[in-house]
Amino acid sequence: MTADTAATESRPPLDRAVADVVERLGGTCSWRELRRAVHWRHIAAALKDGSIVRPGRGVYAVPAAADGRVIARRMTGTVSHRTAALHWGWKVKATPDLPDVTIPANRKLRTSARGLATVHWRTLGAGNVVDGWVTSRVRTVVDCCLDLPFDEALAVFDSALRSGLNRREVTEAVLSLGKLQRRRVLALARVASHRAANPFESVLRALAIEAAQALGAQFEPQHQIRYDDYDARVDLGSHDLRLVLEAESFEFHGDRAALTRDCIRYTELGSRGWLVLRFTWEQVMFQQDWVRRKIAMTVRARRSPRAQPADTRQVGRVTGRLGLVPAR
Repeated sequence: MTADTAATESRPPLDRAVADVVERLGGTCSWRELRRAVHWRHIAAALKDGSIVRPGRGVYAVPAAADGRVIARRMTGTVSHRTAALHWGWKVKATPDLPDVTIPANRKLRTSARGLATVHWRTLGAGNVVDGWVTSRVRTVVDCCLDLPFDEALAVFDSALRSGLNRREVTEAVLSLGKLQRRRVLALARVASHRAANPFESVLRALAIEAAQALGAQFEPQHQIRYDDYDARVDLGSHDLRLVLEAESFEFHGDRAALTRDCIRYTELGSRGWLVLRFTWEQVMFQQDWVRRKIAMTVRARRSPRAQPADTRQVGRVTGRLGLVPAR
């Protein structure tokens, strides 16, 4: 076997590669988003193979939501959490291996239904269920805030806001919850933002909040940095620290033109005193402790008096509203 043959055989099938891209884009995406990373012929092959589906015009997704409906019906339950988020067209940190299904709190799970889904026990009111099989948009966000890790819940909440969900609907819906549950949802509501571009950025912001909130640092999503002769929009930025966190995706930075743009961008920012930390998708998703440590170390270093420039009068003018850190 030649080296070229071995390399070819080690690559995933094209339809699987397309599904992986959709997964990285949050489990659902537009044609434009997918086409930036994948050739249209490969998209067509993945659709034919069934590894991705097209639930609406110009919308592509993994088949998780459709599978969840069938399993929920078999369990006499309700599609919820991440699977419901995908149904509503929202992006998630990672599509669940098993669909999320909620069943009434007092029901015993049948032996034949075990292993079919990630089961959540909660009694849902009639207003929390749409079309008899999936949680409402507001209930989906609330459930994700209550039951998912902080980074996963933030990714769903951000995406829901991007889709047009009103934050007030969520905060009003939790008034009847217990104190601890209400506090958890409201903490996420304070930091959720429609400005986050995708789950990759949402998860990185969650890690930054966890790493730096005790240090008093705040990072704004899609932070605009403006000077008279240069401006840039960065994934996450702290104006006070002149610190940028970038979520770097190989799919969209893999050619020479992109490399040139990045070099110009980071040189322009660095020459004006901004420090840029760049993190890959694999690091943000699978090396989270390391990412938190690097962010915390850098924030402490930037807080040091020795890190402050002698003249800060020409710091760039920054637009936008800083987010709030969740209450402890």
